[in-house]
Amino acid sequence: MISSTISAVNDNERMDPTHPRADGPRRRRAFTADDKLAYLSAYEQACEHGEGGAYLRREGLYSSLISEWRKQAYEQACEHGEGGAYLRREGLYSSLISEWRKQRDAGVLAGKRPGEKVGRLTAEQAEIARLTRENARMSKRLSTTEAALDIMGKAHALLESLSERADSDEKRKNR
Repeated sequence: MISSTISAVNDNERMDPTHPRADGPRRRRAFTADDKLAYLSAYEQACEHGEGGAYLRREGLYSSLISEWRKQAYEQACEHGEGGAYLRREGLYSSLISEWRKQRDAGVLAGKRPGEKVGRLTAEQAEIARLTRENARMSKRLSTTEAALDIMGKAHALLESLSERADSDEKRKNR
């Protein structure tokens, strides 16, 4: 059975201003570094008991926010030379950190709100990334080709000088 509270309002009366948005839009919450660490440890404890999602709902947090805090903690640990220990403690892989860095550097993570999908490049970003990779591949191929041509030129000059020397030695013998 579902019960709801309905209050009668006469035409001359005003509604009760205690509705959710009576005070105007809510201010965005700000978290200190200590708050973040406390939430992270509480979330991880809840996850050990299979209650991570319930904890996030109860605290009004998003899993993407927890992920962002983990990345920040990893970067701080790396500054002190403790990156590997942090990864082991958090159960993360360095490949995941590499992927996050690539996404950050490509601008995919910038301006994302909690809960918003992360990781898909826009068509323009994908094209830029493809062209950058192709440019790097072609530059490498060009440098390899230039080195090969340089070697072939030197080999040709060496063979030509050997051939001229052999011809001049033959002419001297025939005299």
